[in-house]
Amino acid sequence: MKRKNEVVEQSIDALSVLGDIESRTQFGGYALAIERVVFAYIDNDTLYLRASEALRLYAVQRPLEPLVYRKRGIPVTLSYFKVDQQLWQDRRQLIRLSASSLQAAQADAAVKNISLRLKDLPNLSLRMELMLHKAGISSVESLQEMGSRQSWLKLRSVNKHVGLKTLLALEGAISGHHQAALPADVKEALSSWYQERLRR
Repeated sequence: MKRKNEVVEQSIDALSVLGDIESRTQFGGYALAIERVVFAYIDNDTLYLRASEALRLYAVQRPLEPLVYRKRGIPVTLSYFKVDQQLWQDRRQLIRLSASSLQAAQADAAVKNISLRLKDLPNLSLRMELMLHKAGISSVESLQEMGSRQSWLKLRSVNKHVGLKTLLALEGAISGHHQAALPADVKEALSSWYQERLRR
């Protein structure tokens, strides 16, 4: 796993007024998120902000360079825009535009969660969606709020046969990973928790 670099630390420090910022490796760079909502991205030691109305208006006066990601050798322009040296030095403006990027990302996430069904998440089938409904978990939002462990306990109350694989599937669904791609420490922690429940 890539270690955090100076730009990640600098960005988190500069934008900490927005909330508890987490970073995770993604596409060879780092995604910055608050409560799992990604609003900025760091690529090649450069910070990019997600597109927003405030950023669009700002770019009318000062054009900003978009983030270009190469997918299988083909350049793909993403809706993220470079924070140049001038914007870095204008801390107040940087925070204002970053807040706007976060709000735009949160609005998109809210719309997506409304239209997204449980079966649309990684690892979850229609059968699993029906089981979750039976256990009282009827939306993506309720699954995320409850977390994998409490959701698993609810499932266990209606189906005694759910095991570790289901627990890992739920964690992956919440974090956006295939269960096989979950970090080793997450798998280990969930496995230990699961073994403790079996001993009770």
